[in-house]
Amino acid sequence: MAEASVPLARSRIHRALSRPSHLMGADRELVLLTGLATVILIFVVLTWFSALFGAAVWIIVIGALRVMAKADPMMRQVYVRHIGYRPSYRPTSTPWRRY
Repeated sequence: MAEASVPLARSRIHRALSRPSHLMGADRELVLLTGLATVILIFVVLTWFSALFGAAVWIIVIGALRVMAKADPMMRQVYVRHIGYRPSYRPTSTPWRRY
């Protein structure tokens, strides 16, 4: 008998399980850290200039974080892993290269 007549089994992959956790279109932790930094700036200095500067920093950084998340939703995790692995990878094409 031909085995081609047996249908393939299908498994559903729900989007909520594989989607990165973003807040306002950017990485959640970076957005919260930026918000905390701008709120501290505004409420510690307590001038109109600091309020305007904090709002400007918030808008610019959130825009940059959204562009970063659009390019690669997992960019922060990949970069942190890259920094952690840096000491174990040598800047040579092969471990047997002579200097």
